[in-house]
Amino acid sequence: MPRFSVIVPAYRVQAYLHECLDSVSGQSFKDFEIIVVDDGSPDACGAIADEYAGRDHRFDVVHLPKNTGLGPARNAGIARASGDYLIFLDGDDTLLPDALQTIADRIAATGGPDVLVYDYTRVYWNGETVRNQLAPHLAETGPPSFRLADRPGLLKVLMVVWNKAYRREFVEAEGFTFPPGYYEDTPWTYPVLMAAGSIAVLDTVCVGYRQRRRGNILSTTSRRHFDVFDQYDRVFAFIDARPGLAVWRPAMFRRMLDHFSTLFTSHGRLPPGTRADFFRRARAHCVRYHTPGARVPRRARLRHGLFRLGAHRTYRLLWAAQQLRGVLRLRAAALRHVVRGALLQLHYRIQLRLPVRPHDAVFAAYWNRGYACNPAAIEAKARELVPGLRTSWICRPEHAHTVPPGTRRLHPGTYRYWTALARSKYLVNNVNFDRRLVKRRGQVLVQTHHGTPLKTMGTDLVDRPAAAGSTDFDQLLRNIDKWDFSLSANLHSTLVWERTYPSGYTTLEYGYPRNDVFHRTSPQEVARLRETLAIAEDCTAILYAPTHRDYRRSQQHTLDLERLVQVLGPRFVVLTRSHYLFSAPKAPAGRTPHPRIIDVSDHPSLEALCLASDALITDYSSLMFDYANLDRPLVIHLDDSQAYEAARGTYFDLQTFPPGAVARSQDELLDIFTTDHWRGSRSAQLRAAFRARFCPYDDGYAAERVVRRVFLGETAGLPLPVPLKERRPVGTLPRQAAVRAATSPPRAATTSPSGD
Repeated sequence: MPRFSVIVPAYRVQAYLHECLDSVSGQSFKDFEIIVVDDGSPDACGAIADEYAGRDHRFDVVHLPKNTGLGPARNAGIARASGDYLIFLDGDDTLLPDALQTIADRIAATGGPDVLVYDYTRVYWNGETVRNQLAPHLAETGPPSFRLADRPGLLKVLMVVWNKAYRREFVEAEGFTFPPGYYEDTPWTYPVLMAAGSIAVLDTVCVGYRQRRRGNILSTTSRRHFDVFDQYDRVFAFIDARPGLAVWRPAMFRRMLDHFSTLFTSHGRLPPGTRADFFRRARAHCVRYHTPGARVPRRARLRHGLFRLGAHRTYRLLWAAQQLRGVLRLRAAALRHVVRGALLQLHYRIQLRLPVRPHDAVFAAYWNRGYACNPAAIEAKARELVPGLRTSWICRPEHAHTVPPGTRRLHPGTYRYWTALARSKYLVNNVNFDRRLVKRRGQVLVQTHHGTPLKTMGTDLVDRPAAAGSTDFDQLLRNIDKWDFSLSANLHSTLVWERTYPSGYTTLEYGYPRNDVFHRTSPQEVARLRETLAIAEDCTAILYAPTHRDYRRSQQHTLDLERLVQVLGPRFVVLTRSHYLFSAPKAPAGRTPHPRIIDVSDHPSLEALCLASDALITDYSSLMFDYANLDRPLVIHLDDSQAYEAARGTYFDLQTFPPGAVARSQDELLDIFTTDHWRGSRSAQLRAAFRARFCPYDDGYAAERVVRRVFLGETAGLPLPVPLKERRPVGTLPRQAAVRAATSPPRAATTSPSGD
C-alpha cells in the first residue's frame, strides 16, 4: 500500500500535463501512486497519460467515456486509490520539488491527522510567482494537530481540494464524494474540515497553482456559475444532518454571502442579462439559510444587507460607485505624484542656481542600495583624509541601516536628495546617477564601476539585445559625458572602459578600493566574521556566487548544492550568494534548510563573505577578479558557456585563461573537489598568472590613491603599487579539510578538467 495516491483529473490540459506529471514522478519521495483520470478529454491528455503509464508502474490511467467534470473525475480516481493519503492535483498545476517528502514528514510529525493543509503559490504565464497572502494561517504553532474549532481562521484559506492531503480511511468512513458542476470544491472542503477529528498545517509551498490566461473556470463566461447555489445547498444539508455541526452555520452563511458577492462582481463570469436572476437566487438562499451570529466586517455589512433585501439595482449602483471611486483615487494619486515631481524639479532648478558646496560629497552604489563597493571604501577613506568633508549616502529606506553613523542618509526623490545632487562638489557612484542630474561647472563626478569587465559592457551591447534589454544608448552616452574620472583596476579594464564608454573623462588606473580590505583585515577579524556566519572553526567554507543570466528570466541556481555538500562531507559548508539584481531562490517556507548550506544573499558586505570563505565557486561573475587578490582557490563552473557567450559575450576566453580549475558540468565540479584539483599546484599557478594580469594595483592603497587625487588634488607622491610578491593578503587559515573519498562520484572524464 503506497503512502500517497496522487489523483490528477485531466481535461483539455495537454499543453501542461507533461509538466504536471513530471513534477510528481520526479519527487524525491518515491512511495506513491499516480492516478490520472482522462475525463473524456478531446485532446491528447489520454495518450499522454498512457505514455507515462507505459514507462512507470506507479501510474494508473482511468479513461472515462465522456466528460463528467472535475467532481466525478476525482471520484473515479478515489475509487482506484489505495494510498494511505489522498492528494489531488489539477492537470495544469505542479507539485514543487520535495513536496511529497515534506508532506510525509509533517504527517509523521503530527501523528497522522485526518487532514493536512499546506500552502501554494500562484504561477503566472510570465513566470511570476506570488505566494498565498493568507499563509500566516498555516503557521506551525500550537498543538501539532487540532480541530477546526481551535483554528477557525483556516476557513479563510482558499477553499480548494488541492492544497490538502486527506487520510483515505477518514474519507471513506465519512462517505465524502465530489458533486457534479462548478465549485465542486465547496461541498467537499467545508464538510471535510468541519468533520475532521484532527487537522494539521504545513507552512510550506507545495503546489504551483497555474493562473492560465484563458480556459480555466474562473475566466469562463457561463450560466454554470449558477451551480454555486446547489453547492451551498449541499454544505447546509451536511450541517443539518449533523446537529453537532450547527455551530458552523453562521460562519458558512457569511462565507456563502462573500462567495455570492465575489461572483456577482467578477467580470466575465455571469453571462449578460443574468445578473438580476443571480441576485434573486442569492436572496432566496439568504432567506433560506439566514443564521445570525457570524461577525461580519464593516466593509461587508452593506453588501450582505443588500443581498438579504434583494436590492439588485441598489447593489449594482453602489458597486459602480465603488469602482468609480477607485478610479478617481488612482487618478488623484497619479496627479499628486505628478505635482510632487514637478515641485521637486522646480526645487532642483532653484538649487542649481545656488553656489556649489566645496566640502560636500555624495556617494551611492548599485542603484541606491546600501553602503557598499568602491564608493563605500572611498567614502570611508575620504572622511579619514579630507579635513572638513561632509559626506552623504543615497539609499532607499530599507538600506539605511548599512550607512555608518558619520554619514548623512539621503532617500531618493526627496528635497534633501535633489539639494545634495545640485550643490555637492563631489559625486561618486559605481553606476550612473539619476538621468535628470545636471552636471554643473565645479562639480566632480567619479565613476568607480563595480567589477573588472569579463562580459561585454556599454556600447558593445548594441548588437546584443538579449543583454542590452531596454537600454537607452543615447541616454547612456549622455550619462558618460558627465564623468570626470573613471576608475580602473587594471590595463584590461582601462582599454575596455575607454572604448565602450567613450567620452573625455580621465582614467584613474589605481585599483579597486573595495579590495583594500583584503590587505587590511586581521586574522582575528576574519575569525569573528566566520563566527557571525555560524561557520565552525574546523570547517572549510565554499562561497558560491554565480552571476545573473541575461537570456533567462528565472535565475535559479544551476548547481545542486545539497548534492555538493553531501559529496564534500561534514567538514564543509557552502555560503550561497545570489546576484544582487535578483531575489535569492528561497527554500519553501517552513522547510528546514540544509544545515551546511547558508544563504548569505542578504549579507550587506560581499567583501566580508570573501574574507570568511576558504574558496570560491563562480561562473562569469567579476567577483573572481576581486577574490584572486586573496590568493585562495577559485573554481569556475561553466555549464552554459555556449548560451552565455551567444547572449552576452566575453572579452577573453575564460576557459583558456582561468583563475583556477574549470568545470563544465556538476559532475566535473564534484570531480575537481574529490580529486583535490581545486587547491592543487596547477590551480595555484593559474591563479598566480591571473593575479599578475588583473590585480596589479589592488594592494590595500587604492582608496587612498583615489582620495588624494580627486579630493586633495595631488598628482604626485601617490602611494606606489606594492609588488605582488610583497603583498600579504589575509591568508587562508589551516582549515581546508579533505573531501571525503567515501562519497566521491565516478570521474566524469578520463582526463582532468580544464585548468588542472
